[in-house]
Formats: sequence, structure tokens, C-alpha cells
Amino acid sequence: MRRRSWGTRAALVGGAALVVGVGAASAVPTEAGDRPVMPPIEAVPVDLVAFDTCDTALADLRQAILPHVGAYGLGGPTFRTKADVDIAGASREGAAQSDSAAVPEHSATNAHEAGVDEPDLVKTDGKRLVTVADGKLRVLDVATRQLTATLDVPAGHASRLLLHGDRALVVGGGFGRAGWGTAIDGPAEAHAEDSSVTLVDLSGGARVLGTLTVDGRYVDARQVGDVVRVVVHSGPRLPWVYPMDGRDEAESLTANRELAATAPIESWLPRYELTEADGSRSEGALVACDRVSRPERHSGTSMLSVLTFDFPGDLGTGDAVTIVADGDTVYGTGTSLYVADDHHLRPTTRFAPDTPVSTAIHQFDVSQPGPPRHVASGAVAGTLLNQYSLSEHQGHLRVATTSADAPGIPEQAPATHSAVTVLRRDGAKLVEVGKLDGLGVGERIYSVRFVGPVGYVVTFRQVDPLYTLDLSDPAKPREVGELKITGYSAYLHPAGDGKLIGVGQEATGQGRVTGTQVSLFDVSDPAAPRKVAGHHLPGASSEVEYDPHAFLYWPARDLVVLPVLEQGTGEPVVSGGLLVLRLGDGAFSALGTVRHDGSSHGTGIRRAVVVGDDLWTVSAVGVQVSRIDGLARQAWVPFT
Repeated sequence: MRRRSWGTRAALVGGAALVVGVGAASAVPTEAGDRPVMPPIEAVPVDLVAFDTCDTALADLRQAILPHVGAYGLGGPTFRTKADVDIAGASREGAAQSDSAAVPEHSATNAHEAGVDEPDLVKTDGKRLVTVADGKLRVLDVATRQLTATLDVPAGHASRLLLHGDRALVVGGGFGRAGWGTAIDGPAEAHAEDSSVTLVDLSGGARVLGTLTVDGRYVDARQVGDVVRVVVHSGPRLPWVYPMDGRDEAESLTANRELAATAPIESWLPRYELTEADGSRSEGALVACDRVSRPERHSGTSMLSVLTFDFPGDLGTGDAVTIVADGDTVYGTGTSLYVADDHHLRPTTRFAPDTPVSTAIHQFDVSQPGPPRHVASGAVAGTLLNQYSLSEHQGHLRVATTSADAPGIPEQAPATHSAVTVLRRDGAKLVEVGKLDGLGVGERIYSVRFVGPVGYVVTFRQVDPLYTLDLSDPAKPREVGELKITGYSAYLHPAGDGKLIGVGQEATGQGRVTGTQVSLFDVSDPAAPRKVAGHHLPGASSEVEYDPHAFLYWPARDLVVLPVLEQGTGEPVVSGGLLVLRLGDGAFSALGTVRHDGSSHGTGIRRAVVVGDDLWTVSAVGVQVSRIDGLARQAWVPFT
């Protein structure tokens, strides 16, 4: 019988956990003026061990973190936390199915994998449109084109949402509360961040059913059916001191090492606060000590928690699976959840000269209800671009990375190059079975897309090579085609019939970008990819270049839609609109640009959704409904 609430924590199945790719520690400098040299990142065993008691956990964490502690806590004078980087039921299901015939055809969030939804600013089920585009949750009725509900999310700024039936799960975030666990004083307080998950009932308006707040940075989430997994990153809450107010670096280092050596276990364990619909509250440690797992070697500087929520059930505390690990990128299929850590957000202190750069990857089985189960971990050389650098196909995981260790010009730093590594699960390990190396020497990856047994990789420095890869034999991946053109594609989207759409920037032959470029590639012959069409918008840029959720391709009407920001002569960004193209007969034709009143400056239009014959566009100031044919305005709903 399926469980409908994860409010009570279940036992950790099979030691479910991740492993961290931070190696054994080097000595911490003790002389004044020395800068900490971060221990090298190296491959680590994937065997996972659960702490048996809090005393064991505390001793291990204290010892592991010490080599990473310096005069500025866990970083140098230019230290940035990951938070800083991110800031710049059965009856219900039956009812939804019974009236599905009356729901107009509509688009969904542009997601990586079919059947796996991703959080975004806007969701629609064809009957209503729900948005958090300006931090508030708003509900609009599609039939009447009227705003039916506005809700201030109780914890943090609402930034993403997921939708299922009459419920929405809203993700928010904000600065942490110093009162949790170990007190946070002074400059360290600015680096504490909360993540919040709010369950909202949309039947008859919008009503909060519960809010869970966790001290930690929201990483990402994935939804399969009515089950959502949310990944949160947290670090130790310690009141670090700094070389200031008469304290030199040696004194600061000594004080920080003493803090780490004497901190209680509560400083490491992530904490939660749960507010129920009736206003009752509970708080405490998100996990017990014996539900935290760790690899043989780790840094003790961060924990990764995967929370599970069931839409038809109560919110609960997420039944967390927590590990001493790090993670930056989430990729999900219908049966697996991958969390990858390429260490690109580690503190900006000086690294050892021979520090290798690698990406640790952790695989969870999410094929069953309840908490995910860790099944394997591994590592590849290089760093990821984003989640599209990962792709699972027929039991193999393909990973595209860029490294900086190719032989370059003598007596100069090694050159960058890219690779695609194929991994296969072998017991508890993800092991390499094949690799294609040496792509784009001197360049880095700008976009990746895997489509079945074929891969597409774009690298760029001055020109844009689009590589086509044959991955049909996982043990022998090979490059079969290459197309060199000016500019680059930052996002690639399959368009069927051997076609590929690219969104990025046009550029001069010297690599200077000149504005938004939408390209159509014919890849029907992998050995001879061709660019067959393009649309250039000089001086413009698009959110699609860094967030593919902003892209809309609606093949039923041959629409290619993307938000753009256009720059005027001698002015900052002067207009933000939505570019609407039609793709037909191997060419693009511009249907026009949709604009919102009051959003000509700033971010402009963020998202577009097709519902029936209309194009719904969303910005921070309102929602506009335009007829697809002709783009004539049908309705305007301002946000007040």
C-alpha cells in the first residue's frame, strides 16, 4: 500500500548516501601571513559508512574539517559561499483524469528528460496558470483570464514551483536565522541561507498546508509523478572570526581551529522548522546522527540532504537522506537521481599547484516510493557545464566535461580540452567503460545535448565547432562529424527529423559576440552536420543561454519562442520582450516580439506558455494573453 506522508523518518535503506570528492587533508599553515593551501581534490573510495553514534560523528567531523580551516574560516579574504553565487491523492488524480478532455492542449516546462518535471517560475495544467515570477504565488484561471488568488509565501522569497493536481510545491530561500544551532555572529551571518518548501492547496484559491524551512542552500529538485525529491546543501554553522579589530591572521587561525575542535554536533547537523496549516510548529535536527553517512575520507565542510515529498500527503520533514558530501548539479530520469560535484564553488583560496580537477557523481535509485537509495558513485576528470552534460541511456551514463590539462604551448599553462566519458554501474561504483578525449583543444564546452546514441557538443573560443558523436558502442565513443561556424550555441534542442535548434550568440571571426543567434542545424547525417538557417538579433541576449527553462518549442504550431533583452545605442538594456519565430521549410520567419506594459526595462518577459490558440507570457509585472496567429493582445492581467 502506498504511503502518502513522509512526516516520519524511515530507516536509511542500504546506507543510502553520497560520497564526496575531497581528498585527504594537507597540513594547515600556522605561521602568520600564510595563506591556506586547500587540500587536493582526488578520487575517493565510494564505500559508505553510517555513523553509529553522535560521539563518533562529532569526532570524525571535527578531525576532517580542521585541515580546511584558516584565518578566514573556510576561505580566504575573497571567500564566497555557494549561497553568494546563487544569490548574484488517488481521488484527486481520478478527478483530474475525468475532465482531461475539457482541458485545452498546452505546453509544459522545458525539461531535460520526458516524464521528469523540473521546478520553474511558471506552471500550467491547461485550466490554470500558476506563477512565482515576482516572488509571490499567483493563480490565474485560463477560461476567464482572471487572477483568482495571490499568496505571500510565508518563508523566504518564492523562486520555483512544481504543480500536481490541486497542489503546488513552492521552493523559496532567504538568509538563515542565527538562533538555530550554534549562534552565528558578525560577518559569518551573511553567509547563512535557508531553503523553504511550502505545500499549497489550489482548490478554491490558494491556501498554505505547511512550510518546511531547512538551514541550507537549495540546489535543485525533480518530480516524477506525484513524488518530489528536493536536494539541499548545508555547511557547519560556526561563528568564524577574521583578522580584524586588532586580531592578526595567526590569532584568527588559532581561534578558528579552536572553534572547529570544540563545536558541538548540532553545528553540523542540518536543522528544520516545520509549520503546519493550523499554525503549530516543530523544530530540531533534520536527521539523527545514525542516519548520516560518509565516505572513508571527506572534508567535513558540507552535507547534502535529499528530501522526499508526496503531493497527496502531508508535507512532513522530507524523510531526509543525508550524507557528508557536496553537490552542485542535479540530473534526473524516471528511475535515477544523479547529484554531481565538480568543486567549482569551493572557497577561492589558493589551491595546490598540482590539484587535479574532477567531478564526483552520485547515483540514487528513485524507482520506488519513499526516500531514494544510493546505489553507486564515481568520478570523471574535468568540470560540468550544467545538467545537460549528463545523460543516461540504456544503463550507461554519458558525461561531458572540460579540463585544463591538455599539452599546450611549451612553458605555458596546459590548454583546455573537453571529453565525453561513459560510465556504467558496477556494484556500488560508477566505472569508466569508454572515453572520447581531446575535443576543442584551447576551448571549453558551451552546450551539450545527448539524443539516444548520439551526442552533440559545442565548444568555443573564436569559432564554434559543433561536434557530433557516435555513442552507440559505449566502450568506443567516437567523433564522427564537426561543423565550424562563427559564434556559439549555449543551448541545443532536438527538433525532430534530424534537426537541432541552437540558441546562443553570433560572433566575429575574432570571437567577439554580436547578439542573439537562433540556429537550425541539419544533423541527419552525423558525419556532415550543416547549419541550414539562422535568425540574428544584433546586440541582444537571452535568458535561454543560461536557463533552458526559458525556451519554448511548440512543434504543433512550428513555434520557437525565447525571451530577449535588446540593448540600445548608448543606453543600458532598454527593452525586454519575447521573440516569436516560426520554423518551416528549413528556415526561420519572425512572427513578432511580444512586450509587456511596464517591463521595457529590467528583466522583461521571463516565460511563455501555449494554451490552446493563445500564447501566455509572464513577467514580474503581469501576464499577457496573445493570439498565436498575429500576436494580437487578448488580455492583460497586471500584478499589483
